[in-house]
Amino acid sequence: MKLYRARIPAIAHAVIDRLSNEGDIEVETADREEAASDLVAIMDSYLRRDNDLREAVREVMERKNIPYDQYGKVKGEVADGWGHPTGDDVTRYLARQFIENFMISKFVGEVFTEDRELFKKIVDTIKPFDVDERALRAEAEERIKNVREGSVERQEALNRALKEVRKRHGLI
Repeated sequence: MKLYRARIPAIAHAVIDRLSNEGDIEVETADREEAASDLVAIMDSYLRRDNDLREAVREVMERKNIPYDQYGKVKGEVADGWGHPTGDDVTRYLARQFIENFMISKFVGEVFTEDRELFKKIVDTIKPFDVDERALRAEAEERIKNVREGSVERQEALNRALKEVRKRHGLI
């Protein structure tokens, strides 16, 4: 899962609303916004660390003169070294962090459901917010099919097109 900053508040509210409405956690109506803010803070922290990871990967690749086509492999190695979740592990990581937060939050009055059930519900609530990155890339590539393959211009055009596509889909 790729976490987009624009989707963070909606994810937080969806998790708090579902768990509260289904009686899994007790959150006073007046405290729901603050409880959601706690989840937003967790996701913002994840994004900051993810950004730091990307910077570290770029530095490693530059220092070792590794070609860009090896970015995914290097990112995986650095992420493993940091213990930072990527890909499908992001949703599970966030779910565990949310559960830990519920146990200590002053805005969550009580937790009534076992952790594994909360985990499943949180993961199920987050999944619809996942974005099909391949579909976004395909849409962007469709927009630039007239630019010559393998050129610097193509990469620049693809980056611009991806940004436009993400913006159109409300991701940035």
